[in-house]
Amino acid sequence: MDHVVYLDASAQELANLIAGKKTMIIRGAAGRKMPYGRVNAGDTLYFLNNDAEGLIRAQAKVKSVLDSEPLTKEESIKLIEKHQAQLQLTDKQLKRWGGKRYLVLIQVEQVKQAKAFRIDKSNYGNMDDWLPVGNINDVKL
Repeated sequence: MDHVVYLDASAQELANLIAGKKTMIIRGAAGRKMPYGRVNAGDTLYFLNNDAEGLIRAQAKVKSVLDSEPLTKEESIKLIEKHQAQLQLTDKQLKRWGGKRYLVLIQVEQVKQAKAFRIDKSNYGNMDDWLPVGNINDVKL
């Protein structure tokens, strides 16, 4: 399964993934929201910044996934702190994700820059920061 993932441009997530400083990405919510339970080891992630550019700039393989059980605020923060060396979250990101009831921690490998390309987002009505696209070639422009 291929996924399109928006990364925090102000936190330099894409650059840190490409440089190998960051090896894990995080998503979280009060409920089991995308990508909870929908991403697996071996899947391919395609990354773009959450700015207006709209270009896929890199890709990576999913090495492992941790879909948390329901967490208390304290457990959520502890889990993030335990993986902070891989996550490399900024203070702003720590505030955003810390305390979420459900967390998804996705360890990536084989991160590489891609020849920049756009995707067709017309089939994704509610623009989220995670799009399960199935096969990237089906949405590549």
